[in-house]
This record gives sequence, structure tokens and C-alpha cells, in this order.
Amino acid sequence: MSVSEFLANLVIPLNLSVTLLVLAAILFVVRWRKTAAIITVSAVAWAVFWSLPTTSLWAGGLLEQRYPHEPAAALPTAQAIVVLGGNTANGRPNWFESYNPKMTVLRTDTAARLYAADKAPLVIVSGAALDGGISEARMMASALERDGVPAAVIIQEDHSLTTHQNAVYTAKVLRQHDIQQFLLVTSALHMPRAMASFQKQGLNPIAAPSPPQIVVPDEPDFSFWLPDLRTLNASRSIVKEYLGLLVYWIRGWV
Repeated sequence: MSVSEFLANLVIPLNLSVTLLVLAAILFVVRWRKTAAIITVSAVAWAVFWSLPTTSLWAGGLLEQRYPHEPAAALPTAQAIVVLGGNTANGRPNWFESYNPKMTVLRTDTAARLYAADKAPLVIVSGAALDGGISEARMMASALERDGVPAAVIIQEDHSLTTHQNAVYTAKVLRQHDIQQFLLVTSALHMPRAMASFQKQGLNPIAAPSPPQIVVPDEPDFSFWLPDLRTLNASRSIVKEYLGLLVYWIRGWV
């Protein structure tokens, strides 16, 4: 695990809270009890803050609404559809609800609908094998084929491991095929960083995000202010996106 990956996992609310509690316990043992108490309170407050649905709705909503989702019919036609690898909240339509594999809405589903609506004649899938196995590009290509997209119109970019590399390597493919206009498909939460990354490469993508997932569920007993473990676990995606934007800005990638 690289340093950047370690830090990215450390700032995840649950991980950071546990780490701070361990640090507080060590400080308590060595009699730095006031400092230990402050760190303990901070750890608990951080976990509670991100376990509240209202926090995710606010912080995640700011990202998801930067490029609002539109139905395929409302989007312009282009020369290609670019789909980025990745998975937000396992594709749950609403991440405040339990996971149901039959109800998932994946990025490839959005791309397949765009292709079926004749929004572009070509689909480019971007993503390497994160675990050394089958690449995300290959898996997305297979999913698209199952959804009726012909294999002949799918181009696989299977070297990118990050959003920055998605943009860099896909830009080469786009220029090789003289593609100027393209629809960019990723999750609504990831779209701000993806758009900025592609624009940094001198490209002009058209945002075509999947439907937002951080929305108020249609449940009569839903509470904005009741701490929830599922919400705490899912908040990692929001925190990582904000951290990713900061790191990309520091490195000059956006």
C-alpha cells in the first residue's frame, strides 16, 4: 500500500475515529489524560458527525448537484461515450437503504441507455485491473454487451488506475480517433473530479452522470438526525472525493 493509499484510508471517518481512540488510550496510559480526553471527544464527534444522514445529504449533495443528472433524451449527441471505472456505494440507488443486487444502478447502465438513445456511436471504457485480475474496462465492456451494446463499438482503455490516469490515457484514445465531443459517464459524486481531470487535459467533456445516490429515501420513518452505521460506512466515498479534489489540486491535476 502506497503512502497516498494509506492516508486515503486513514481519513475515512470510521478508520480515523478508531485510530484516534487508540492514540487516546496510549496517551491516557502515559498520563497525558487531558490530551487523551480531547482526542477521545474529537474521535467520537467525528464518527457521530458522519453517521448523521443530514451530513451526507449536505456534503455529498454539494458534489452530486454540481453536474445534475439528466435523462438520456435531454443530453446532446456526441462522437463517443466515455465510461470510467469505479463503484460508489455498490451501485445502490439510495445509499441510505440496504443493498439489493437486483436494484443496483451502475455506470454501465447509464452508458447503455445513452447508446440505446443514439447519443453516440462509440463507447470507451476506462479502468485497469485494480487487483491484478480482470480489468475494470473488460468487466464494463462485458456488462455493456449484456445490455445490448455491440462489442465492435466498444474501445477498452485498461491501463488507468486513478481518475487522473483515466483522463490522461483516455485523452490519447480520443485524439487517436479524432473525437472532439464526448459524453462522460461516472457516478454523480465522482463527476466534479472527473470533469476537472478531463478538462485539465484540454478536453471538453459533456457531463452525463448516473442518477444521484445521496437523496432522501422514500421512507416515512427516515430521520435526518439519527446516527446510522450504514450512513457512517457510506460516508467514506464523500470524504475520499473531497480529499481527492484537494490532492489533485495540489498536484496540478485539476
